[in-house]
Amino acid sequence: MRRRSISEEDNKDIDISPLIDVVFILLIFFMVSTTFVKDAQLDIERPSAQSATTASTKSLRVSIDREGDIYMGEMPIRLWSLQGRVRESLRTMSESTVLIVADRGISAEKLIEVVDQCRLAGAKNVGVVTDKEQGS
Repeated sequence: MRRRSISEEDNKDIDISPLIDVVFILLIFFMVSTTFVKDAQLDIERPSAQSATTASTKSLRVSIDREGDIYMGEMPIRLWSLQGRVRESLRTMSESTVLIVADRGISAEKLIEVVDQCRLAGAKNVGVVTDKEQGS
């Protein structure tokens, strides 16, 4: 029978490399499965409303800047082609909701034209993104 020396018993270490692997796999999983809402990098001053509510992050976003230019994501788009582009985008989405991020300085006529084109494209819900008023 072999006897162990004291020095052999002191060299028992716990290997934590499998634990580190699991932590990195979980980190990657959460990074991939998390959705981020990224508005276009436009200088838009949104109007405010007391009845503002939160919207779904899975909605299609159409932006209208201060000059009245229309964007889907960060790509500029003309009003006459908006209906077709929205229709194409809604085919691949689970929700048929469109959110319009409009500057407070645009005319009501321009906003109504964009809302109308989105509805004609098949959007069931069309909303306008606002800021919640202070004190509400």
